[in-house]
Amino acid sequence: MTAQAGGASTLASLRDMRRRLRALRCNLPPAERSAAERAIRAGLRRFGLWQACRRVAVYIGMPGEVDLRPSFDDAWRNGVQLYVPRIVHRRSGAMAFVPLVPTAVMRRNSLGIAEPAGGCRGRIPTLWLDAIVVPLVGFDRSGHRLGMGAGFYDRALRRRLDRTQSFRRPLLIGVAYSIQEVEHIEPAPWDVALDFVVTERGVRRFDSRQLEETKPCSTGS
Repeated sequence: MTAQAGGASTLASLRDMRRRLRALRCNLPPAERSAAERAIRAGLRRFGLWQACRRVAVYIGMPGEVDLRPSFDDAWRNGVQLYVPRIVHRRSGAMAFVPLVPTAVMRRNSLGIAEPAGGCRGRIPTLWLDAIVVPLVGFDRSGHRLGMGAGFYDRALRRRLDRTQSFRRPLLIGVAYSIQEVEHIEPAPWDVALDFVVTERGVRRFDSRQLEETKPCSTGS
């Protein structure tokens, strides 16, 4: 098999995996979904995310994704500054992190994702974030993640690929239902792996080398 054919095969495999996992996620019975989401939000609270971090990027969920919105009040009550992704340029994959406040007016972008209507005002560099909470299509036991395939997060986090750094900020925390775990996801060279994943079954740590023992986030900067 040529390298080109092998690459095409991998892409086809990822597309099939993505399709299957999205179907699994969307077909969760409503009561099971609600119970799992409550457990995931409770897991984030017990993890200390809203106590140890100052700046956290979250997301506004699309259909099928874990709904984190009930957790936002926990964050704001603890003085956490929340940010959400905003697509700056779809073709180049450029994405910024902009403030999310309780009074924010939201609008949907061309991908159907809700974003604050204020444009990129207040955007901050990715490295200023303590943690980013990302939705997952799938994940494996090594912390490799499967997203929607557009690569927005990987581009925003490309500096995390510098393996010479002892602590690669910000932490990347995936949230998913446990049914989204697979045996193996073949990572591309530009893929950024997870530090943690939170499912209804609990919190899993992947790469302890870069983490503090007692806190999920560094509160400096």
